Amino acid sequence: MYQAGLVLEGGAMKGVYTAGVLDFFLDAGIDFAKCYGVSAGACCLCSYLSRQKGRQYSVFTDYLEDKNYWGLSSLLRTGDYFNVQMCYHDIPEHLNPFDYETFDKNPSKGYAVVTNIETGLAEYLPMKNMRRDIEAVRASASMPLVSRPVEINGKLYLDGGLADSIPLLHAVTDGCRKNVVVMTKEVGYRRVPSKHLELIKARYAKYPKVYERMANRAAAYNQQLDYLEAELKNGTAFLIQPSHPNEVGRIEKNRKKLRALYEEGYQEAARRKEELIAFLEK
Repeated sequence: MYQAGLVLEGGAMKGVYTAGVLDFFLDAGIDFAKCYGVSAGACCLCSYLSRQKGRQYSVFTDYLEDKNYWGLSSLLRTGDYFNVQMCYHDIPEHLNPFDYETFDKNPSKGYAVVTNIETGLAEYLPMKNMRRDIEAVRASASMPLVSRPVEINGKLYLDGGLADSIPLLHAVTDGCRKNVVVMTKEVGYRRVPSKHLELIKARYAKYPKVYERMANRAAAYNQQLDYLEAELKNGTAFLIQPSHPNEVGRIEKNRKKLRALYEEGYQEAARRKEELIAFLEK
């Protein structure tokens, strides 16, 4: 196991890229002491730490036409576009069983990044017992407007990307001298302000920090990119990301597009294996 951090950006269905990268890591036996997942990155982290190659890709793609998995009907019935019962219980417990035992034995420490909607601050919830801590993963992946806030220990949380989209600085302050970052955004990407700020302001009127985070998210994200660039130049970070824009949407149902992006992630990680190992071992 490498004494380094693994930082996984979110991106909804674009997370198949991350799933591909992590499947290569499983094939290559590349493990990290500490892992931090945001939103879809937290979901991918589960199957990586349970060492189930291919599982996360299957979760992304096996239920694309299943109305019980996602869709407007789920949103209207439950308040969640991605159906909570199916995504966080039926799939891991029955349809595509999660290997809880292997996860529990993995010495790597996993964290799901969430946003406290009352304080507006990021929190990093440990992923220790996935029968219980699946709620932390759910909170991390609960996108504003299309998900209900998730209550954990009396606190309400939404998507970790609101407060810390690329938790590299947290990994550094948490003691990770070296970090591998996997992004779903392509080379040269810069975030622009959201078009849904007024909806956010109305929907979360009781939680003004959510609006503040969304209003400042583009600037904060681009500052994180600047910090990442500095870490790359210092030789303390290693970045894997798509080399060009892709056609996969955040809510994507085209299986061929998803497969292509998954393969791109796997092949990019494979192509850079020697460079990555050299970085981790120096």
